[in-house]
Amino acid sequence: MNQKQALYAEVTQRIEALIAGETDWIAVLSTVVCELHNSFDYYHWTGFYRTTEPQLLKVGPYMGGHGCLAIPFSKGVCGAAAASQETQLVPDVNALPYHIACSSSTQSEIVVPLVVDGQTIAVLDVDSDEPDVFDADDQAGVERIVKILENHYKSIK
Repeated sequence: MNQKQALYAEVTQRIEALIAGETDWIAVLSTVVCELHNSFDYYHWTGFYRTTEPQLLKVGPYMGGHGCLAIPFSKGVCGAAAASQETQLVPDVNALPYHIACSSSTQSEIVVPLVVDGQTIAVLDVDSDEPDVFDADDQAGVERIVKILENHYKSIK
């Protein structure tokens, strides 16, 4: 296990302990954002976009600068993750013609959908001002946390 994998394992354990027994979904999401954002120095924007109506994501909770308030499933990297229900790992957001620049400083991004009973309930979006910063370890770590969240959501709904 490399250093990044070990850090994701530690963060995952902290998240599991912190959200155990918590039934307020926004409190759970806020806790996850805080843990992730403060654990990785290359995470410059960390947050959720929640499905609030059909085919529409709304921002929050998040940490970092302002995010886009609403993103349709048909727009941007977050929309692509929500619509396809697949992780989007983007080394260079400037190379994507469909990228929505909520912040002009963002250079790379990873977005993982939270899918429950076949429906995208949210996406976890992490942006970095550094190009090509996210790798397979980040993807595996964030996807593992999202799986925990999907199971937690099922247990409280």
